[in-house]
Amino acid sequence: MPKVPPPVYVAVGLVAQHLLAPDRRPTAVRSVAAGLLTAGSVYVVGAAARAFKHKDTSFDPLEPERATAVVTDGPFRYTRNPMYVGMAGLLAAHAVLRGGWLPLVPVAAFVAVIDRTQIPAEEHALSWSFGEAYDSYRSSTPRWLGPPRDAARG
Repeated sequence: MPKVPPPVYVAVGLVAQHLLAPDRRPTAVRSVAAGLLTAGSVYVVGAAARAFKHKDTSFDPLEPERATAVVTDGPFRYTRNPMYVGMAGLLAAHAVLRGGWLPLVPVAAFVAVIDRTQIPAEEHALSWSFGEAYDSYRSSTPRWLGPPRDAARG
């Protein structure tokens, strides 16, 4: 299991964006777009945290084996990883605010690292803990974003 908390990756990404970004003030359009993206991202993370709390289960990304339930409601209907979607959204919002193309590189890096290290380890632990219940959820809900797969068919 990876031992770096995902928020640390976000913090590193924010620092990298600051270093990569042009040194100029954001335009009003970029500020509004970044604000909307930030608000949406915070909402998704908050809704995911509430869904975990409602099911009274752990959401410690470093110890997914402590989970006591498979959460499938709220934002979990559209993504198996709303916390990571929200974190990526926050990085994207900061990239928009900073301007230029280079601040998008840490967003892509965050998604790649989480997608290749953190999520597979979590999925393995959840599949082991919950078996068919989690495997069925995993087969019907996208890893990142999209409609539930059975809803997309009909």
